[in-house]
Amino acid sequence: MISKKRLSRSEDQEASIEEASKTKRQQLPKKTKKSHASNEVEENDNVFVKLLKTSGLTLKTGENQNQLAVDQIVFQKKLFQSLRKHPSYPKVIEEFVSALESHIEDPDTFRNCLLSCERLQDEESSMGTSYSKSLIKLLLGIDILQPAIIKTLFEKVPEFLFVKVNSDGINMPRLIINQFKWLDRIIDGKDLTAKIMQLISIAPGCLQHDFITSLPEILGDSQHADVGKELGILLEESTELTAPILDVLSSLQLDPDFLSKVRQLAMRKLDSFKLDDLPAIIKFVLHSITVTNAFEVISELRGKLNLQHFTLPSLQPSQINLKRTRGASSSGNQESSYPDYATLIFDVIKSAVRYEKAISEAWVKAIETVVSGSDHSTLDVVMLFIIYGTSPQTKKYIERVLRSKIRSGCFDQPLLESTFRVHFLILEDICPSVLLVAQSLFHSQEQSITSFASLLYRLSFRIFDSYCQQEVVGALVTHVCSGNEAEVDAALDVFLELTILDPSSMRMNAVFVKGLLDYLDNMSPQQIRKLFHILSTLAFSEQHEASSHIKDDMNLVIRKQLSSTIVKYKLIGIIGAVTMAGIVAADSWVLDSVTSLLELVKSCSEQSPQASALYYDEFANLIQAGNMAPKTLEWVGKTICDDFQDAFVVDLCDVSEGALPFPVKALYGLEEYNTQDGIAINLLPLLLSEECAKDGGPITSQESDKKLVSPLCLAPYFRLLRFCMAKQHNGSLEEIDGLLDCPILLTDLEPGEKLESMPAKERSFLCSLIFLTLNWLREVVNAFCGQQSAEMKGKVLTRLKNIVELQGVLEKYLAVTPGYVPPLANFDLETLNVIPHSSSSSAKSRNKGKIRERKKKADDDKASSPDKLSKEDNSECEPVASGRSQLDKEFTGKEARTSVSLQNYHAFFRELDVEIFSILHCGLVTKVILDTEMHTEATEVLQLGPPELLFLLEDLSQKLENILLLTCTKKMSFLKSKGSRNIGFSHLHQRSASEVIYFIVKLMTPMCSHLENIHNYFQCLVPEKHDVIGGPEGNAQEYQIMSSCYLRLLQIFHWIFAWSGFSQVENRRALYSALKMLTVRVKQWQPDEALEELISQSFSYLQNFHLSIPSFQCALCLLRTLMALFKRSVDPAQKKERIASLARQFLCRAWPHCEKEKSPLFKDQLQDLLCIYLEHTDSVLKAIEEIAGVGVPELIHSPKEASSTFPTLTRHTFVIFFRVMMAKLENTVKSLQAGSATQPPQVHEEKLLYWNMAVRDFSILINLIKVFDSHPVLHACLKYGRLFVEAFLKQCMPLLDFSFRKHREDVLSLLETFQLNTRLLHHLCGHSKIHQDTKLTKHVPLLKKTLELLVCRVKAMLVLNNCREAFWLGNLKNRDLQGEEIVSQDSQGSTAEESEDSAPSQVSQSSAAQDGDKDDESDREMEHHSEDSLD
Repeated sequence: MISKKRLSRSEDQEASIEEASKTKRQQLPKKTKKSHASNEVEENDNVFVKLLKTSGLTLKTGENQNQLAVDQIVFQKKLFQSLRKHPSYPKVIEEFVSALESHIEDPDTFRNCLLSCERLQDEESSMGTSYSKSLIKLLLGIDILQPAIIKTLFEKVPEFLFVKVNSDGINMPRLIINQFKWLDRIIDGKDLTAKIMQLISIAPGCLQHDFITSLPEILGDSQHADVGKELGILLEESTELTAPILDVLSSLQLDPDFLSKVRQLAMRKLDSFKLDDLPAIIKFVLHSITVTNAFEVISELRGKLNLQHFTLPSLQPSQINLKRTRGASSSGNQESSYPDYATLIFDVIKSAVRYEKAISEAWVKAIETVVSGSDHSTLDVVMLFIIYGTSPQTKKYIERVLRSKIRSGCFDQPLLESTFRVHFLILEDICPSVLLVAQSLFHSQEQSITSFASLLYRLSFRIFDSYCQQEVVGALVTHVCSGNEAEVDAALDVFLELTILDPSSMRMNAVFVKGLLDYLDNMSPQQIRKLFHILSTLAFSEQHEASSHIKDDMNLVIRKQLSSTIVKYKLIGIIGAVTMAGIVAADSWVLDSVTSLLELVKSCSEQSPQASALYYDEFANLIQAGNMAPKTLEWVGKTICDDFQDAFVVDLCDVSEGALPFPVKALYGLEEYNTQDGIAINLLPLLLSEECAKDGGPITSQESDKKLVSPLCLAPYFRLLRFCMAKQHNGSLEEIDGLLDCPILLTDLEPGEKLESMPAKERSFLCSLIFLTLNWLREVVNAFCGQQSAEMKGKVLTRLKNIVELQGVLEKYLAVTPGYVPPLANFDLETLNVIPHSSSSSAKSRNKGKIRERKKKADDDKASSPDKLSKEDNSECEPVASGRSQLDKEFTGKEARTSVSLQNYHAFFRELDVEIFSILHCGLVTKVILDTEMHTEATEVLQLGPPELLFLLEDLSQKLENILLLTCTKKMSFLKSKGSRNIGFSHLHQRSASEVIYFIVKLMTPMCSHLENIHNYFQCLVPEKHDVIGGPEGNAQEYQIMSSCYLRLLQIFHWIFAWSGFSQVENRRALYSALKMLTVRVKQWQPDEALEELISQSFSYLQNFHLSIPSFQCALCLLRTLMALFKRSVDPAQKKERIASLARQFLCRAWPHCEKEKSPLFKDQLQDLLCIYLEHTDSVLKAIEEIAGVGVPELIHSPKEASSTFPTLTRHTFVIFFRVMMAKLENTVKSLQAGSATQPPQVHEEKLLYWNMAVRDFSILINLIKVFDSHPVLHACLKYGRLFVEAFLKQCMPLLDFSFRKHREDVLSLLETFQLNTRLLHHLCGHSKIHQDTKLTKHVPLLKKTLELLVCRVKAMLVLNNCREAFWLGNLKNRDLQGEEIVSQDSQGSTAEESEDSAPSQVSQSSAAQDGDKDDESDREMEHHSEDSLD
């Protein structure tokens, strides 16, 4: 079953013995043989010798071979005839055997008779094989001699059992037993079996093994059962013979029950067996497996095979490089040190899983059922790799199991590293399988799974040989070229780690990595940085000859791109050059190389403001990384940073309006300057000069003598300046703190009545001026937010207020400047073609996206699961967005007060650094105002106001969404751009998600304080009267800002706790710290608090905010945050109830902004909230019955068009409630297991009661279409009605089959109620066809087919219960939803059958009762009508 049967040891020994004897005889000189030939012949005249000689065989004396002159078959035939025709037959047989016994009394002669005979005839004339049998074996082939010969041989065996082996190496007992192998016929098999078993019982241990392994070649099929029993008894008595016994049993045809008993015995003793015996034991266990017991046996075997049985010599980290540098000979030596039993174990397992599908599937299932990570061993990982490579049909199954184990943390980094360290030789042998697994997992969008695949690649590269290393590099190159952004990033990260950990091996494969330079066009800026970092490290980390070609190619590519006239390629060249300079600049002795490279970049980018700005940004990032040598940093300060003041800073005394079209004013200064003192940022004149240069106009006099610098470079240049100053002065910015205070040369920006009458060009110019001013202020706040002095903090808060004020002004300008494109602020490649979209254009694109999504959902409707709510037919109900985009819509939907939203211009603002959020720690800051003599004139108390808080929280929420939530779920084509998802987050993506999380967790305390303050604010507003807009009278704006802050804080908490990275071990500490921050707000901190307790306390803390929730969006976000904590709990039962209770409270609350309930956004949010409620409630059926049975009737009879119990249930939102309830009802009954007749009666009663409730709910919902007959409601009814009927057929009808006899009334009532519902579905089919609605009619064929199946299934149930005569068919008339008959050609003339709609049910019941009185075996019948189609 498992593999080809190998030769037994006895056969090998027999062959070796005969070969030894032949060799020994061949060594005798030929002359000696000829001279003694006459003396070697046996001269005895007894009947034995004569008959043999007559038949063609000549006996020799001593150690000489007996000579056979004829073919073996001819000899046996002649001897047989001679014996039969002998005058004294059958007495001659006794004489023949007696003479044989006399002849073999001499040991040498006996051995000669056991060895093969010498052939005298030519090989060509031989009719048989060239192999010559021994004399004894030839005699055993004669039937009349066989019993006597067998008896004689077994009498001779004991003489040699305890005799030492001669110098010739021939073992006589083994040689005797070999005579019985492969006989054509055995006269008395039982006798032979008994003799062999008796011999085994008395033989020494070394011979017992050989005798046992010879049994399959000796015995016939009829003796297998008897021998199996004898061996089973011997197995219980001796563990030393376990391996040969099990080896033999696996070769015999035995009863499965007997093999099962032996297998259980072997499994019980598995721990006590020798390691060398394990392969044979495992082979027997796998051989005895059947399809029915495969899972049970494999589970037990997996548990018994502990690593202590076959632990291999572990590979230490220090041995990795040594292993790889060995030659072929050393590799062979290493293989020889590998334990034979371990090799054989895995060989046996490989053969088993390759040829037996049941074994491979059972092994994977056994691994899948293990829940605890501590119960997994390295064997589990190895087995999944082995099965993946040997059993193609289980690949998808194994991938699913691996993903599940990785998500749950069962397969983590320590386990995988231990697997490679212990089983490195086994894994190297199946390297292709390991790489295929890694490749499959690498396509996943989940961070934990991608990290596991990356670790597979890293370990494979570091431990396997050079061939496997090349395969790893090739696989990673394929991932980089895949076009999937997340996949490309992960592959480059692996390359980067391998370059650092094993540069010498990576340098050997650098030619493959170097080929990725051809794909730079399709990479993001961050990916380009990674690629150049990898190649630069390989090229410049060591002065190695092998890296010279990498240097040449990189220099060639960079110079070619820098000299390109296409902006895109020039930007790629700048990124590559600065990245390479960062690697080179780490060494101080290559200063000239760095300076020449940077000078080249600067000269090539001077003519393009965008290129110059990118150069400054990239250079700033390089300095921020801190890898630059001190001499290089000093050169930067002298040659580049000193030019900032000349380019962008002017003295106030030198400011002259000249002939400028706008009056110049020094605005936003933080200090009182005289007109003749101080400095200012020269923004307005620079922008005017640039505009004049574009238009070909004259340059102002003050700029004519200076080199024109674009104002686009102001913020990037300052970023480079502040990083350089911070590095040189240990983080202090006192040298440039004047730039925080100084004003900006602007004009009057306050819009007045003349704004709309202003020329479009002037409005666009002022918009650009405001954008540049905002970006300057944002970069200033980035620079000084980390300064610790109170004065600095106060100024930073003031700058934040300036930003918020300017943003309000900008919104007013943008509202009257349609089609305006702002100046660039982020200069990566992704911003080349970015155009801001207005609210109208975004709405159009949104609608197009929805149409496409609805079309896709319609096409995939059949393949999708029924619990996915269909929205294709509802123009008012749009698809549910998930993750950050959904919450962003929530916010923008609420904040859409103005015609322009700055969210659409996000790409045109400078990115805020993560460090800026340390401002959230600020409380009250005292600012000192000095007079002209530097004396304190006044003090001003500053604090972070709500507008500034909202500004910070909005940006923080966007950053967390971008880096923590995986929004890139679709594979992107390499021919398409990567989109604008990462625009404005380039600095953020230079950090890992873990680094961002650890930083944000430190902000949990101030964020909790702000959340509590906002909570108190809304708590104080509860007694006050609120207007219809949703805020207190007179404070609507403040109310909206505080509500938005509330929403953003809850979003941030949701992003943090929903992060999938917490499942990784290295991030558990961050989760623990975040939960600790929330727990201390509830109770005093206890050291060594359990994680589950922290989750519970954090859950309670956040739940307490539900009373002050100001909006429906905040309520949904709070629930999502609680669900994120709920998913991390190991005891979620109580939290599940609390989530359901909270969701119900939100559904029962009257929310403000009721006029927006028609919007798709509100309906999407309501659908999510309702789904959360029904998914977490204890009884879905009771919840649906409450809404449909209480809330909907209130809605129907309410003059306010809303339910009093559920205010969120209105006529506009009814379709949402209906669709969700139908979907959840169908999903609930589908998950209910079908009953079986073997279950207890009480289980049947419970399930029958459950189905009664489900059908009652279905009846309530299905009858609502008579009142609410809109298109979306009818579509949901058709779709989920069919799915419910299908679930009823699969899950409920088997239950009714064996419940009908005991619960007649209940079953009848259930079927009659369900019959009325199916009749209404039939009417709905007619309604759809009459109205010719294609979206509805496409569901009709499947629904009618399902209804017909229901009729047949009910009939089968009645036949099963002996009530066939109670079943009859009638015709239903085609009616509409209101019960009116639909007149058609088919229905004309069938008026007489109308009465069958009502009466037959009662008649059938009475008929069934009469049948039940007459015959106890017959039960009540159930009539069922067939639904006729309109065709």
